[in-house]
Parts: sequence; C-alpha cells; structure tokens
Amino acid sequence: MTSVGKQFPNLAVDAMNEMGDTFKLNVLEEAKKNGKKVLLFWYPKDFTFVCPTELHAFQAAMSEFEKRNTLVIGASCDTPEVHFAWLNTPKDNGGIEGVTYPILADTNRNLANRLGILDVTNERYDEETGILTVDGDNVTYRATYLIDEEGTVFHEGVNHMPVGRNVKEFLRLIDAYAHVQKNGEVCPANWEEGKDAMNANRDGVASYLASN
Repeated sequence: MTSVGKQFPNLAVDAMNEMGDTFKLNVLEEAKKNGKKVLLFWYPKDFTFVCPTELHAFQAAMSEFEKRNTLVIGASCDTPEVHFAWLNTPKDNGGIEGVTYPILADTNRNLANRLGILDVTNERYDEETGILTVDGDNVTYRATYLIDEEGTVFHEGVNHMPVGRNVKEFLRLIDAYAHVQKNGEVCPANWEEGKDAMNANRDGVASYLASN
C-alpha cells in the first residue's frame, strides 16, 4: 500500500540527536507545526557499510535542504544508545560523527510496520506452540519519504539493502513539487529547476513536446 497522496502516520517515535538527547519526534507534526517539507530516510542498520555513506551524503547537502525549507530526518530500528555510539564514531572509522539531523530509533518497529518497509518474509504460525516465526532481518529497506507542509506524502521510494540513494534526486523532486505548488504547472520527465514546465492539458503537452 503506497503512502503517496496520504497523510504521513501520526505517530511519535524515540529519536536521538548529536548531543545525546533522546526525545519523542512525530514526523507529521514536525511538517505541519513548522510549515516545512520533510525528507525522512530509513536505512537498515547502524555500524554497517552503505549506510554511513548515505548519512554523510545527506549531511553534506543540509544547506541545500535548508534553502528548500526542508527538514532532514534519518531513521532505523536501532536503539538511541546505538545511534549515539555511532554518532561518536569518527568518519574515518566508519562512523557518522558530524551528522546533525535527528535520527529516529524505531526499536518497537511501530512506524516501520505501519509503513510496510521491514525486511520480513515467509511468516509462519505454529498452532501448537502459538509462536510466529519469520525469515529476514526485520530491519528496514532504504525507504525514503518526502512530505509536504500539510503532512501529505508526495514521494515514496524503496531501495534494496545494497543500493545507496542519490541525494541530488531528492533535491530535484523537492524543487519539482515546489514548482507545482507555486505555479500550478506540472513537471515533465527529467525536469530541473529553470527548465520549462507545462500546463496540465492537451495544449500544454503539445506545446511542450513541440519545443522539446
């Protein structure tokens, strides 16, 4: 079930910041109360391999997200304590020291379950023992959500574990959605800031295709 076009779940989750503070964070409320877009990205595990490259890539682009009135929030199912240990591990030792945005610690997997992004397969219920067993690591795929100022999801994407994300693409998507919000036009394939958009009607597409 896709989340696009729907309100993001109204659920508070434990989070950790670079100062070592654990607090409750509700992604939907963050968008609505601050009047900002939110980029929420999930990754499988702390202290792994592709994951730190992504966290550093989002950190390196923080000024670009801020220009676009967008909050960045990371998330996994690790505990706040593990997040803090990773935040205090130097980059050259595989850590994420220097990351400043909050990271959700969805240890009970309430939000990840709601979103349907956990690596869980082949559920089996043993009627004799009443025990449910599953295959998979029960951690999240590389899921990304873009949420607008009203709390509505306007992009959802999921990568398998080995495949890292391209941060520039999320900046492009935010630019495109902001253009739609401001101008009422739609953005064609490969649209980037400064390029032609088009009116959402027959004449609009005809005119666009004629000049492109």
